[in-house]
Amino acid sequence: MQGMNAALHPTIALLQSSSLTTVVQQEIERAILAGEYAPGSKLIEATLAEKMGVSRGPVREAFRMLEEAGLVRNEKNRGVFVRDIPIDEAVEIFDLRAAMDELVGRQLARNITPAQLKEIKGLVDAMERAVKAEDAYNYHLLNLRFHDRLVEMAGNRKLTAIYRKLIKELSLFRRLNLADGWLLPISASEHRQIVKAIASGDADAAGRALFDHVMESKERTIENDLRRQARLGAGASSDTPDPERPKRGKH
Repeated sequence: MQGMNAALHPTIALLQSSSLTTVVQQEIERAILAGEYAPGSKLIEATLAEKMGVSRGPVREAFRMLEEAGLVRNEKNRGVFVRDIPIDEAVEIFDLRAAMDELVGRQLARNITPAQLKEIKGLVDAMERAVKAEDAYNYHLLNLRFHDRLVEMAGNRKLTAIYRKLIKELSLFRRLNLADGWLLPISASEHRQIVKAIASGDADAAGRALFDHVMESKERTIENDLRRQARLGAGASSDTPDPERPKRGKH
């Protein structure tokens, strides 16, 4: 009889390692999307391995998977960093997402079930409660859930997979959009209009409601980025002299 410490079959060992890597990848992804690791922050392999009680191997493999998902970047001789998506890439994602959401809206207006309609109405009710409570964090989570369920209900698995990858990449931008409390009631109202359009059974109206909602989010993203750049520029000009700016002589 073989001892209990006999080596695992290579296939079983691979499955165990793969399963552990997936768990590690999902936990790091959750932390990134929850804002626990800010864009541009460095992820330390040894620190994460110790924190999660695993060896470095699964963390290293998780980094590779997260890089493929577009959430981190691996810089040679520098390490792994949470991606900071540039504004032009965010705008491209918004444009693509708008087209996908329009398709989803049209599909749901034709095919949504009473149970599904009740579910998305319940999510908007919860979003409105979060607005009243001035709870931007939970509003953000509900917002993600609302749109993810719409796409899922449309029943196109390929679209759902592509959509989720794009939303993960865009997530940090969307958190910044909703950080301003005054935007929450506006956003909640847009979601209520989306539900009404879907419930009406009018495919054109539902598709347009979702398309317009994404376009509004894109415009808010562009405006927020311009404001951030202006603040950064003002801070830089007031705190430190610009080495590239020529000194003016006396007149």
